[in-house]
Amino acid sequence: MNFSEVFKLSNQLSRFSPNGKFLASCVQYRLVVRDVSTLQILQLYTCLDQIQYLEWSADSLFILCAMYKRGLVQVWSLEQPEWHCKIDEGSAGLVASCWSPDGRHILNTTEFHLRITVWSLCTKSVSYIKYPKACQQGITFTKDGRYMALAERRDCKDYISLFVCSDWQLLRHFDTDTQDLAGIEWAPNGCVLAAWDSCLEYKVLLYSLDGRLLSTYSAYEWSLGIKTIAWSPSSQFLAIGSYDEKVRILNHVTWKMITEFGHTATINNPKIVIYKEMEKSQNLEMENLPFPPTKAAASSLFNTESKYEVVSSPVSLQTLKPVTDRPNPKIGVGILAFSPDNCFLATRNDNIPNAVWIWDVQKLKLFVVLEHLAAVRSFQWNPQQARLAVCTGRSQVYLWSPAGCVSVQVPAEGTC
Repeated sequence: MNFSEVFKLSNQLSRFSPNGKFLASCVQYRLVVRDVSTLQILQLYTCLDQIQYLEWSADSLFILCAMYKRGLVQVWSLEQPEWHCKIDEGSAGLVASCWSPDGRHILNTTEFHLRITVWSLCTKSVSYIKYPKACQQGITFTKDGRYMALAERRDCKDYISLFVCSDWQLLRHFDTDTQDLAGIEWAPNGCVLAAWDSCLEYKVLLYSLDGRLLSTYSAYEWSLGIKTIAWSPSSQFLAIGSYDEKVRILNHVTWKMITEFGHTATINNPKIVIYKEMEKSQNLEMENLPFPPTKAAASSLFNTESKYEVVSSPVSLQTLKPVTDRPNPKIGVGILAFSPDNCFLATRNDNIPNAVWIWDVQKLKLFVVLEHLAAVRSFQWNPQQARLAVCTGRSQVYLWSPAGCVSVQVPAEGTC
């Protein structure tokens, strides 16, 4: 694997454009846009303050930079570098900002979630949406960009409003049978909207585009419930990750559970492939090192490479005992994602943090387990094929595909 030189970055703000041709990154108050193929700088923009959020428009023509502390949003054009736009929310403040699917409207959420302001870049018009709810995922757009669903809270009750994105007219408005609505998510085909309650009550509600309640699902009561959900790319399955360390799969015909995936600390099935990360330290002769050692020598001393080895069952995975007397305990399925071809589901159980579980969706059973030396922070599927990238915060990036997996050492500048 080839690596570029190291580029400066602030707040981990780096985003590829949707068309895959550009890379935007932030260094304090500067926005740098590079060509992906050559990594040469194409544009350099200067914002009024330190950038706290960055987002591309869907057509890759504009870039949004949000400065929440000052209540400002600046928009830059890639085609016309001399053009720019500044949006000031003033005393209302700013806590979130995002693009509409058409890439010509910006939705700003004010402090205390008092309202959402819709700004048009074309007509300079402004629209207001009241009562947005402060929750895990309160805004979601259909994949075709035609409709927006918004979670609302008014008069101590949860509601959902459906808007037409072309003119921001209200299409449907209905209440939800939830105690504390935690999030909403459209199916990829845009036909079904999933809404789920807070972790205190296990409840998923499925609505049609016209606001009809299609089904309600609850796996159990009187215990911590849903932690995360994910739709399959085909919209055929809805995966629900729960605090009881299980993933439940609902089908799109009856909205009933077709199977559940448990995450046990011991794996006994010999048919499951288990990859375990092993450390391989570099051999350096201490007497040949300069004193004090150079940066390169010091980096080689403290950066250890690793590799995957296939281990046979039974295997006991490293577990973490959750602190149950504190909020948000590290237990249950906290991350899950379907592969783009709909064949695999990757999950992480938060109290077995070093492992990634990969499930075969077609056969509805566990396929592979990857165990690492450190806790898994995130993973992401390749948008074009069934290839998973895993990050643990160490100096490696891990890649898995049905053909096998590899641990890749990422070069970094050492410090003395």
